[in-house]
Amino acid sequence: MRTYQIKTYGCQMNVHDSERLAGMLESAGYVASDTDPDVVVLNTCAVRENADNKLYGNLGHLAPHKRERPGMQIAVGGCLAQKDRGEIVRRAPWVDVVFGTHNIGSLPTLLERARHNETAQVEIAESLEVFPSTLPARRDSAYSGWVSISVGCNNTCTFCIVPSLRGKEVDRRPGEILAEVGALVDEGVLEVTLLGQNVNAYGVEFGDRYAFAKLLRSCGEIDGLERVRFTSPHPRDFTDDVIAAMAETPNVCHQLHMPLQSGSDSVLRAMRRSYRSARYLSIVDKVRDAMPDAALTTDIIVGFPGETEEDFEATLEVVRQARFAKAFTFQYSKRPGTPAAELPGQVPPEVVAERYQRLTALQDEISLAENHKLVGSTLELLVADGEGRKDGATHRMSGRARDGRLVHFNPDGAAVRAGDVVEVRVDKAAPHHLIADHAPLGHRRTRAGDNSELGKRPKTDGVSLGLPSFGRPEPMPQIQGCGR
Repeated sequence: MRTYQIKTYGCQMNVHDSERLAGMLESAGYVASDTDPDVVVLNTCAVRENADNKLYGNLGHLAPHKRERPGMQIAVGGCLAQKDRGEIVRRAPWVDVVFGTHNIGSLPTLLERARHNETAQVEIAESLEVFPSTLPARRDSAYSGWVSISVGCNNTCTFCIVPSLRGKEVDRRPGEILAEVGALVDEGVLEVTLLGQNVNAYGVEFGDRYAFAKLLRSCGEIDGLERVRFTSPHPRDFTDDVIAAMAETPNVCHQLHMPLQSGSDSVLRAMRRSYRSARYLSIVDKVRDAMPDAALTTDIIVGFPGETEEDFEATLEVVRQARFAKAFTFQYSKRPGTPAAELPGQVPPEVVAERYQRLTALQDEISLAENHKLVGSTLELLVADGEGRKDGATHRMSGRARDGRLVHFNPDGAAVRAGDVVEVRVDKAAPHHLIADHAPLGHRRTRAGDNSELGKRPKTDGVSLGLPSFGRPEPMPQIQGCGR
């Protein structure tokens, strides 16, 4: 049997696609392997400026392995493959297959065709062939699942290349989504994250502007589903009915990842973001009024073309008012093919770097202060995958609170497994996590905890291939830097 590894870059949509790629390969008889795989699949991202360098650097690392093992195959998919197409094979002729975001289900056939014809296969579909969620999946977690409600994006943000690579928004019917969620729960999944490039625009395709709030409420009626998350909403489309659904549906987590991108109205205008800072902050106020315990996270771009010191100060002021639990901050990078790449007033890199440092320092200060408010409180954690870590003399495990915060805790000899639910008292705070030093106050073994090894791939550290860690991204839901 032939073996495979998948390396995933970028956002949670790519993680979702990689689980489908793994499912397709295993349905075709391939087996996951942590060393010397026969097939290496790179599922790429095109959002950041260094995405190209990262891809071609990793392909360079793979070249000698391919020379030593002629039967080995390399496949490149995802957003960068959709963008670069035949350029990938031109720059790295040892690549066997290039496929796009719209035809991930073709991978096994393309691999077989490349072996039979002994020539590279490049196949980029221009529109979605099969909705990814209908394909077989090999999930990374026994207790948590991604469920795509839509693909594509109808926005025209000037910095974002994703709509041209993922296409226009295509929505799944609610019945299909709820059937998938129900099937995951039947397998022992406790938590689902609803995925879309712009989740709260869901329903546009079939003419129901209240569809997303209805979907959240319907998820609340599924027995055994303990946590529902979603990512990412666009402030333009954020409506009061969604806030009400979050507040009134017990299993919908009080966590909101809503990209800000900039606190300057002039920069938002240049970004073609169809809201202004006052509108953004009004949503924050409404969410906090309805759910005082909600944790808000965001994306922010520093150094967008034309950004002045006054514009940047406006961003800092919105950050001070919003008091995010966490912010994913990015230094603006040109992406060829986006309008922003041609805008005048490109900010010097040293200015961008200095502003970036000021922003992250402010956000760390706020995150620490907000986390300190939770010291002494009791939190329910869904225990994460992993063997824990040594912190001095203490063996710690990790879990996510309902608001998405990461908590490291001391199991104190309890037989705690991934997928279990524990209650802990918070003893310490840091900017990016909380710590519970004492034994759990409560511990519940779940079906997922009993089956915590099911659905998991072997740990793949990439050592044999000279690649970075192949581990699963941190399970805080976010579409990082994709311009939602």
